[in-house]
Amino acid sequence: MKFMVVAAKTGGHVYPAQALSNEIISNDHEVIFIGTGSNIEKIAFKDLNIKSYQLSIEGFRGKSIFKKIRVIFQIIVNIFKVLNILRIEKVDAMIGFGGFITVPVGISCWILKKPIFLHEQNSVLGSANKLLSNFSKINFLGMPIKNIENSIITGNPIRESFKRFEENEMTVDDHKINIYITGGSQGAEYINSSVPIALKNFSNINIKHQSGSGRSSEVSDQYAKYNLQAEVRDFYDDPVEQILWSDFVISRSGALSISEITSLKRGVLMIPLSNSIDNHQLENAKLIFDQKMGLIHEQKESLESLTAKIKTIIDNDLYKDWKKNNSKIHINASKKILDNINHYLSRK
Repeated sequence: MKFMVVAAKTGGHVYPAQALSNEIISNDHEVIFIGTGSNIEKIAFKDLNIKSYQLSIEGFRGKSIFKKIRVIFQIIVNIFKVLNILRIEKVDAMIGFGGFITVPVGISCWILKKPIFLHEQNSVLGSANKLLSNFSKINFLGMPIKNIENSIITGNPIRESFKRFEENEMTVDDHKINIYITGGSQGAEYINSSVPIALKNFSNINIKHQSGSGRSSEVSDQYAKYNLQAEVRDFYDDPVEQILWSDFVISRSGALSISEITSLKRGVLMIPLSNSIDNHQLENAKLIFDQKMGLIHEQKESLESLTAKIKTIIDNDLYKDWKKNNSKIHINASKKILDNINHYLSRK
């Protein structure tokens, strides 16, 4: 069979799409990828030998009236473009991972009566998925969401590198606590400025801090100001290595990030991005908290509160409890999604 996989721009959409595409190809099916041609898409799919097409489309929510009108025009233009792609490629079904790029593709598939399948990574249904969910044969959920028709909770597909680790890689330093800190591409500023202050009174820790592009020097200066030794880099090439090195992680609570961290049996002190759409990062964090795999610190809380939560994790050995996590939901997500799609299509 031939599947049209649709995702764009952010790692939260693109990497789950890549993980499922890899599963599809491994099962002797074919993938046609639809994206915007962004750099993160090129990085994610560079090792997969697939045909791809690019659409030009912007987001809709939070934009001016003029820009919304332009997006509507882009949708109409792209519907005709996708209809032509579908006819040429003879695609059997579409799998969309959210973002407004899925709207023209979904409408085109609906017009040609091609089955539509969706995946939502977050604990709040995104705008595009909300629009298309009524036409989707199955709405796959990375995290539980109430009152979604035709839905199955599958977890979030994660990259192969997050599946290939051995228990003996999880070493524990009995003398110092290893903390990996990352703010992500959109939310590093608060973490870069606040976490070094929150850690200034701890002496029994090792620190690795991913600061984001062009910010490592200023973050290093912050740690030096408080006489803390820290390895600070703009980016780490292999986040798996850094997470496994750590005893726990301090991070934003994007769905993919926390799915990958917890799949590696690490807990996380989550600092939700305060301006995330529909406050979905806070809702994501609440689910991880309920699963007893992390604590939450909101930016509106004081730095003293952030310090206290770090102290709670260390003094109460919470990080040791978090390492006992045996959940395989995200590790098995790609297989579960493809199995359900194959089962549906076999009954047609």
